[in-house]
Amino acid sequence: MNKLLIILFLGMTTLKLDAQQQAHWVRYPSISPDGTQIAFSYKGDIYIVPVKGGTAQALTMHEAYDKNPVWSHDGKSIAFASDRYGNFDVFVMPVTGGNPLRLTHHSSADIPQDFTPDNESVLFLSARGAGNKNIRFYSPRLFQNLYQVSVNGGRPILMSEAGMSTARLNASGDQIVFQDKKGYEDHYRKHHTSSVTRDIWALDVKTKQYKKISTFSGEDLEPVFEPGNTGFYYLTESSGSLNIALNRNGQEQSITNYNTHPVRNLSVSKNNTLCYTYNGDLFIQPANDRASAVLVLIQNDGRNNSEKNLSVSSGITQFVLSPNGKEIAFINRGEVFVTAVEGTQTKRITNTPVQERMVQWHPDGRSLIYATERKGSWDIYKSSISRKEEPYFFASTLLNEEQLVATEEEEFQGKYSPDGKELAFISNRNVLKILNIESGQTRTILPEGRNYSYADGDWDFVWSPDSRYILSDDGEGNWFTSNVALISTDETKTIIHPFPSGYGQGNVKWAIGNKAMTWLSAKNGRRSHA
Repeated sequence: MNKLLIILFLGMTTLKLDAQQQAHWVRYPSISPDGTQIAFSYKGDIYIVPVKGGTAQALTMHEAYDKNPVWSHDGKSIAFASDRYGNFDVFVMPVTGGNPLRLTHHSSADIPQDFTPDNESVLFLSARGAGNKNIRFYSPRLFQNLYQVSVNGGRPILMSEAGMSTARLNASGDQIVFQDKKGYEDHYRKHHTSSVTRDIWALDVKTKQYKKISTFSGEDLEPVFEPGNTGFYYLTESSGSLNIALNRNGQEQSITNYNTHPVRNLSVSKNNTLCYTYNGDLFIQPANDRASAVLVLIQNDGRNNSEKNLSVSSGITQFVLSPNGKEIAFINRGEVFVTAVEGTQTKRITNTPVQERMVQWHPDGRSLIYATERKGSWDIYKSSISRKEEPYFFASTLLNEEQLVATEEEEFQGKYSPDGKELAFISNRNVLKILNIESGQTRTILPEGRNYSYADGDWDFVWSPDSRYILSDDGEGNWFTSNVALISTDETKTIIHPFPSGYGQGNVKWAIGNKAMTWLSAKNGRRSHA
């Protein structure tokens, strides 16, 4: 009898732990004005947890992704961003729960930052580019403008075009402290020093005067006003890793001294309690006191672990028609699929936890190549129809997959020569190589130092129909101008630039067999000759 009771007790304990799991890597935490609660995003929903820790209460439970919760100053409302209508818009809802009210309706992503002191409006950032000028230069994709919108909705009002990543008001509403943005560099890159590292600025709302506050050559991020408007907290890498510092009248004081991982997601309450994340956990730190981790327990029905059947007819990121015109290979959610042109039969080719992309056909239509990062770097794999009596991928019963190009270098964007004897691909983002299928030997035809690739796939190449030449983008060592290079694929590796206009070309293609080329030129659209 006693043994049975022990077994039952252990079973009940296990069930309780399974139903209520400790959450790590919560995102965008924001401490309430009174310092008693923390709102955060976890797996796409907004939760609230006491600063003492415990079971978090779900504020939203939606199939869309909800993030960036911001408290009103009276602690009664929370604004957040949600993509439930296709892109991120600003919503507001009571802390006690209820139906969220949509405040913005633009096609650009709108991210809330703060409430006005009277709680009547929400400040948000958006790259909608609605102004007539920009303090830096016009680039709506790069710089976000600061707007405010009524908590009841309506027309947003432009507040600043300074190019911001985060922005917070002081208690009186006459000063905004913000983190600038000067370029495309990833916000999460560590130990980055360049001309585009972020700095801290202050904006006088009445006079529209801007003042740069931070002086460190590295990253200074996520400023928030200290209660009482005497200074501001922010994150800085001046000590080597991102830590919290306090700036009062230009005098800096270190608040945290972590040396292994960066501090992220800084917020502060009216009673001067800091809230942030470190190494996947949530922390609070009262002024002049030690930090303590906040235990976050999530209790739900496990819907995040359920399997779902999803359509692959939407969300396609790349597609390519087969040589015989009867099949289409495409990428969806990082997997390779092939579908019939006539009919609805579709076959999944890959099924891995990593990403596959850049799919291409072999000229015979019986093989596919694609890039995959299964071994820690991008490699090129090949999938072939095994049975000779099966002519189509979409109806095949047995496929054979093998590595085609797999070294420690980053190798992707593979393209077969039209005769199927060789494979051209990009190595380490900047080098163009050719693999001879029969011999297995690789040779370089466009060396390092000519193209400066910032994003995978931002320069391209194309084989000639007779497999003797490749037309390739060639920056010739310049950052912003790319010319077309005609490269011989034989051992001479001769490089010719057939269009030396000085204005750059792109999207070059072969036409009329090997007899002509087409391209886009910037000559008539770029009037500056400097």
